[in-house]
Amino acid sequence: MKKKLQHFTGFFCGICAVLWTTGYCFADEIQKEDCFFVSGLHASARGMPYWYDKANGGLEAVTGIPYAELGCANCHVSSCDTCHKTELNGKMKYSVKAAKNQDKCLKCHGRESVMMKIDKESNTPDVHFANGMACMDCHTVREVHGDGVAYKSMKQPGAMDVTCEQCHEKPPQTISHTIHGNKLDCKACHVRQVVSCNSCHVETMLKEKKRVSLPVSGWKFLMNYQGKVTSANMQTFVAPGNKTFLMFAPQFSHSVKKEGSKCEECHATEILSKILKGSIDLTWLDDKGKEQNLKGVIPVANGVQYNCVYQNYQNGTWTPISNPVPPKVQYVGYGSPLTPEQLKKMEQPEKSKK
Repeated sequence: MKKKLQHFTGFFCGICAVLWTTGYCFADEIQKEDCFFVSGLHASARGMPYWYDKANGGLEAVTGIPYAELGCANCHVSSCDTCHKTELNGKMKYSVKAAKNQDKCLKCHGRESVMMKIDKESNTPDVHFANGMACMDCHTVREVHGDGVAYKSMKQPGAMDVTCEQCHEKPPQTISHTIHGNKLDCKACHVRQVVSCNSCHVETMLKEKKRVSLPVSGWKFLMNYQGKVTSANMQTFVAPGNKTFLMFAPQFSHSVKKEGSKCEECHATEILSKILKGSIDLTWLDDKGKEQNLKGVIPVANGVQYNCVYQNYQNGTWTPISNPVPPKVQYVGYGSPLTPEQLKKMEQPEKSKK
């Protein structure tokens, strides 16, 4: 596989190790084995077509539209310039410092930007950001630039380096840490909430080449990932013909709290009781017609009817869909629902972890 690189003028690309002269290049094409970045997720955005693919139970099974026709392929880093290019004394240059600027990351990673805004407004900042940390204090150069392996998703084992244990080698020996042991990932308890997108409108994406959805927050889903229970998220879609789609995936929200969730936030809750009965409302319309969402910890389980409001978007207005087609449900990102045995354990009340 070869990928053409753009022509630049008069600077050195340290990642690709290609020297560009004015208007020309020593190689018009570069093979992926010669440049890790070409096969990396930042360059390919391969995670998007992976989950969308109908072969993986993705949204394509509902839309019938190939991924290439959606316009999502534009959401990737086209060259080293995107992060590294800066200006010094009126001349363009490459800079590692520029690439580490957190604003560079947030310009593309919109969900994280929204989460930070929500936490700031509620005065509940992520514990790492509150202590002056930035994205590249945890993420690695290999993650950003790639390593020559064409990972399908950032959730594919091996794609990411960052873990809580890199810094927190010996967590406090609390009752919770002792009881849960290696059954729960740190994120299951220490992620405060996630930001979700509801009614992502496929038809608007096709016709107007823009993405519209209704953001909601204040909840956190739980599902299995790599042998542990971890934090997760959901997303709903509305496709042409009022077809609907619901997906669940493991997700690390950059809304981390120092204190873990309390036992009663997960165990023997009203939310869990409804899930065990087979049906629960995730979103609904209030008396004023405004969409509201469930708050708290929500287990992801097989065979449960997760009821959502699905809305159409037209001329800047959202309109609820009456009797929408029941959604096709997908578990993606190498995640899977909690098992009946896990749900049964959550059904048991737990004493305070203090």
